[in-house]
Amino acid sequence: MTNAFFRLIRKRVLTLGMLLGLLLPGTLWAQPQELKGAAVLVAPSVPAPMRETAPKVLREEIARRTGQTLPLATSWPKGAVIVLALASDREVLGVPVPVAREEQTVTLIKEEGYRVVSEPYGKSTRIWVLGVDARGVLFGTGWLLRHLHMTRAQFQLDQPVDVASAPAYPIRGHQLGYRNTANSYDAWTVAQYEQYIRELAIFGTNAIENIPLNDDDPSVHLKLRPAEMNIKMSEICRAYDLDYWVWTPVTIDLVDADKRAEELKIHEKFYRETPKLDHIFVPGGDPGHNHPREVLPFLKDLHASLIKYHPKAKIWLSLQGFNVEQVDYFYRYLTIFEPTWLQGVVSGPSSPPMSDTRYRLPIRYQHRQYPDITHTVRCEFPMEKWDQAYALTLGREPVNPRPYGFAQIHATWAPYTDGFVSYSDGCHDDLNKVLWNLRGWNPEQDVREILQEYSGFFFGKEAASAAADGIAALEQNWKGPLAENGGVESTLFFWKNLESKYPALKTNWRWQMLLLRAYYDAYTRRRLIYEQELEKQANAVLARVDRLGAEPAMNTALALVEKADKFNVAPDLREKIEVLCEELFQSIGLQTSVPKHHARGYERGCVLDFVDYPLNNRWWLADEFAKIKALPTAEEQRTSLHQLSTWENPGPGSYYDDVSNVSKGTRVSTTSNDATDVAWWNNGFSRARLSSQLFQKSPVLHYDNLQPGARYKIRVVGYGEALLRVDGHRLSPVVYNREADAVKEWIVPLSLTQDGRITVTFDGPEESHLNWREQSRISDVWLLRQ
Repeated sequence: MTNAFFRLIRKRVLTLGMLLGLLLPGTLWAQPQELKGAAVLVAPSVPAPMRETAPKVLREEIARRTGQTLPLATSWPKGAVIVLALASDREVLGVPVPVAREEQTVTLIKEEGYRVVSEPYGKSTRIWVLGVDARGVLFGTGWLLRHLHMTRAQFQLDQPVDVASAPAYPIRGHQLGYRNTANSYDAWTVAQYEQYIRELAIFGTNAIENIPLNDDDPSVHLKLRPAEMNIKMSEICRAYDLDYWVWTPVTIDLVDADKRAEELKIHEKFYRETPKLDHIFVPGGDPGHNHPREVLPFLKDLHASLIKYHPKAKIWLSLQGFNVEQVDYFYRYLTIFEPTWLQGVVSGPSSPPMSDTRYRLPIRYQHRQYPDITHTVRCEFPMEKWDQAYALTLGREPVNPRPYGFAQIHATWAPYTDGFVSYSDGCHDDLNKVLWNLRGWNPEQDVREILQEYSGFFFGKEAASAAADGIAALEQNWKGPLAENGGVESTLFFWKNLESKYPALKTNWRWQMLLLRAYYDAYTRRRLIYEQELEKQANAVLARVDRLGAEPAMNTALALVEKADKFNVAPDLREKIEVLCEELFQSIGLQTSVPKHHARGYERGCVLDFVDYPLNNRWWLADEFAKIKALPTAEEQRTSLHQLSTWENPGPGSYYDDVSNVSKGTRVSTTSNDATDVAWWNNGFSRARLSSQLFQKSPVLHYDNLQPGARYKIRVVGYGEALLRVDGHRLSPVVYNREADAVKEWIVPLSLTQDGRITVTFDGPEESHLNWREQSRISDVWLLRQ
C-alpha cells in the first residue's frame, strides 16, 4: 500500500475522532470549564471533620495559586459551583446528584473511592465531588485540585469530566518522623507539617507514621519537644481523617522485669496523651535484640494498654533482624495462639522476603510493606551500578527522584502486600512519595502522567510537561558511567532554561531541590573528568621513576593530582550549589551540611560537605608517598611506585576491575544489593583509595579472549575472606592476607582457560554474627597474564 493510502486512512480516523469529541463530554476537544467566581457548597451528609477539612483544603489551595478565595455557599449560587457530597446522596438541597454510569457503580462501593463529574449549570459549570465516605470526599478533592488549571489569570477545568476511582491498596502512607535523625523534618513547624501532610493526602496518602519516643536525642532545630509535636501530628491526622501510626522500637532487655514494667508505663502514658492513634508498629530487631518469645507477650500487654484509650487501634510487628529460628518461632506462635491483638506483619529492610512472608502469614493477618524510598546506598533498594563519583559525593540521602525505578520496585513487591507506609528521613524523597501514592492507588497509572500531575500541581500547568521531562532526565543522570553520560550536561542546560523561564518558582523548595540535583550532577561530572585526567598524568610520571628518580617522580605526580585543589573546573556551578543549599535550608529546613546547617551527621544528606570530595586518589597517593619515602632502599621505592602507576593498567593481556565502579568494572555483572555499597569511614572523609571505599561481597566477573596456553593468576584486594571460584571450581590461594587492602592471589589452572574464557565468582562466608563494617568485602580484582 502507498503512503498516500495511509495518509487518507489517518485523515478519516482523525475526522471521526473530532466528530466524537463534539458529541461526547470529557473528550480532548471539549471546551474548558470556566470557574472564575465559583462557590463551594458542602452537602449536609458529609461527616465531620471532613465537612470542614475538605472545603478548607480546596479553598486554600485554590487561593494560594489564583489569589481567589472561593466563598462557602449554604444554598445554590447563581454562578459556577463545586459541590462536595457523598456518592450515596440522591440530592443536595433539592438538586439531584448526577446518576453514575453502570460501570462506575462497582467503584463507588469501595472504601475511599470517589467520583468527580462536571455538568452545565445555566451559563456556567457545576462540579460534583462525590466521596464513597469521608476520605473519598478528601481524595476526590485532591483529584480535582491536581487537574484544575490555576494561575493568577486562569481558573478552569480544561475539559468536562466524569471520573470514578478507588484505591487498589488500602494502606498508603509515609513515615515523617519528628526526630534528630531526619535531614529536614526536625526543623519543621506545625504549619509545615500540616501543609506537607495535606499535600500527601491530595495525592492519595491515607496514613502518616511518626517516631515520637525519642526525647533522649534532641535536635537543635526542634520547634517543639517530640511529645508536643506528637500531639499536633495526631490532631492533624484526625482533622484529615488519616490513620496515625507510630514506630516504637523496643530497645530494652525485656527479660529484665523492672525495665519491662517501666517501658509499659511509658507506652501507656503516651497512649493516654495522644488524641488519635490507630496503629503501633514495633520493629522486631532493627533496632532491638529481644527474642520473639519476649517480644510477642510484650506486644500483647501493649495492646491491652492501647485499647483502653484507642479501642480500635492495632498492633503490628516486623521480622526485621530476626534469624531463621526466630522467624520460625513467630509463625509457630501464630499457629498455636492465633492472637487477635495482632493486626499484621510489616516487611522492611532486613526482613525475610515479602513473598515468603505473605505465603507463611495466615490470611487473617495483613501484610504491610515498609519500603526504603529515602536512601541510595546501604539500603533496601540501592541504585544499581551507581557511579562511584555519585556514591562518594551525593552519598546516602541526596535529592533522589527515581520515578521509573520505584514504579518497577512497587510493581514487583506490592502484590504481596496490603499496601505500604514508606521509610523516609526527609523531604529529599518527595517525588518518590507521590509516585508510591499514585501507584498504590492505581498500579497501572503511567509514570509520565504521574510526573505531570506532580509538576502541574506544585509548579503549575504551564511548566508541567517540561518539568516532568526534567525530573525523568535527573533519573537518567544516574544511569551508567558518569564520565560517558553526556546527557548530564543536557539536563543541566534544560533545567537552566526552566529556571529562566519560570522565575516565580525560585522560592519553591521542590523546584530548588531539582535544580540542586541538576547543578550538582553536572559539577560532579566535570570534576570527575578533570581529576581523573590529572591522575592519569600522574601515573605516567610515576611510570618514568627509573629515569626521574623516586622523590622527583613522587613530587611531580602529587603536584599534578593536587591541581584539583588549586583550580576549580566549574566555579559557577560550585557557587550555585552553595546558594541552592542555603535556600533549601531557609525554605524547608533541608540540612545539607554539618557545620553550616547543624545536620545530625555527615551521612544525613550532607551533599554540600562532600561537593568537593576528591574524585581522584590524591589523598591516598599523598599517604602512600609518605610510606614509600620511608622505605630503606631506592630499589624498594622504585618497585612500589611501579605498582602504583600500573594499579589500573596491569599491561597487555591482563585485566583490572574496580568492582563497584561502573566505568572501571566492565567485566563485573553483579547488580546485587551491595553492588554499590560504600564503606563509611571517618564520617565519609576517608583517605583510602577510592576503589576500596566501595565494595561488593560476592562479585561476579566474566573474562573473554584469553590466550590459550598462557598462565594466569588472580589477585584480589579487599578485607576478610575471599572464597574464590573459577568456572565453579574452588581454588586454593597462594597468597592470603585478611587485613584491609591486603593482597590475596590464586593460580588459575591451565585447564580452565583453554576455551579462552572464565567466570570468577566468590562464595559468601557466613558472617551474620558480624556488624556489616566487619564483614568481608572485595574492592579490586586483577586477572594477570604471567
